[in-house]
Amino acid sequence: MAEKKVNTEKKIVATADTYGILRRPIISEKAAKLSENNGVAFEVAADATKEDVARAVQAIYNVKPTKVNIVVTKGKVKTFRGRSTGTQRTVKKAYVSLPADAKLDLSANI
Repeated sequence: MAEKKVNTEKKIVATADTYGILRRPIISEKAAKLSENNGVAFEVAADATKEDVARAVQAIYNVKPTKVNIVVTKGKVKTFRGRSTGTQRTVKKAYVSLPADAKLDLSANI
């Protein structure tokens, strides 16, 4: 009797919470260099984990990431002409590495 192959990989469905994890793609020189090596940079929610980001990328773009790195950039205190002070916002970024054969269209599924 022939063995039947069972697909154990579940399809992850994108929900409103999934779209809340990935805030926006980051467009910068570093992100452009990263895209040459099949990588993408996103601004993510402050409470997002690596697993959350990987699940969100897989659900929204149908690509399973190979690696996710997260960086938190603290907001700086800035002064304007020596008088008024303000703070820049704290940003959490995720650098996502994709498989070699994967292409990610950031303009799709927005």
